Amino acid sequence: MDVVSLVFGVLSIFLWPIAYVGFPVNIIGLIAGIIVIRRRKSGMAMTGIILSGIGLLLTLVNLKFGILSLILTKYFQT
Repeated sequence: MDVVSLVFGVLSIFLWPIAYVGFPVNIIGLIAGIIVIRRRKSGMAMTGIILSGIGLLLTLVNLKFGILSLILTKYFQT
């Protein structure tokens, strides 16, 4: 399970520009890592949590700017 967290964490770093794909990958990586950390301490799980957290942050910022862009395009359309 710690390998799952690490793999999804690495994937989340590459998939954050695609919000609809990156968001579920980030959440799965975080949940898998948290489950492993609660059972036992694992370096791979901690790395997966950190990478998934960074990917989630980047995904949310990307989503925020995408929504802002849609709103501004709609508002300032001539």
